[in-house]
Amino acid sequence: MPRRPWTASAVLAAALLVGGCGYNDFQRLDEDVKAGWSEVLNQYQRRADLVPNLVATVKGEANFEQETLTRVVEARAKATAVQATPALVNDPAAFQRFQQAQGELGSALSRLLVVSEQYPNLKANQGFQDLRVQLEGTENRITVARNRYIQAVGEYNVLVRSVPSNLTAKLFGYEVKPNFGVANEAQIAVPPTVSFDKPASK
Repeated sequence: MPRRPWTASAVLAAALLVGGCGYNDFQRLDEDVKAGWSEVLNQYQRRADLVPNLVATVKGEANFEQETLTRVVEARAKATAVQATPALVNDPAAFQRFQQAQGELGSALSRLLVVSEQYPNLKANQGFQDLRVQLEGTENRITVARNRYIQAVGEYNVLVRSVPSNLTAKLFGYEVKPNFGVANEAQIAVPPTVSFDKPASK
């Protein structure tokens, strides 16, 4: 028996049902997450591209701490080795590895800039100072891009968990996406110790 073609009223009812359950919102928010992720990757790549010139400039300074340079080079290699595919945003373990690798590179670069303060020749080197300004600007862009991504994923995840859109999520396979966290989250979660004891008199 041939299937009956959908009537206009049936199509309209189906459209209202899908739209009312958040399907269109999933499409919009998923695109926001993808766009945010692309910008995060773009800024991290920008930082990675600055590292070789920064390291080459610092190497010209006699007696500069080789251990610091080595850590930067190794951290960059590790960060760029993580394959940042679109599927990574749906894989919590891979996302965690990516975040950890980028965090290590950021820490290594921060250490390099702190150490460079001990070398007057580097501080007077215009090329180094230009690279430093570019790096600091890139770190700011990374922060902005990450914040936008965090917000986009947060809105998406709320939709996945909320009723009745969670039914649409299950039907179409939308799952909670991993998000950036705070590197020292465990330390931040520990409340400070407050003592109400009076100080001993001298």
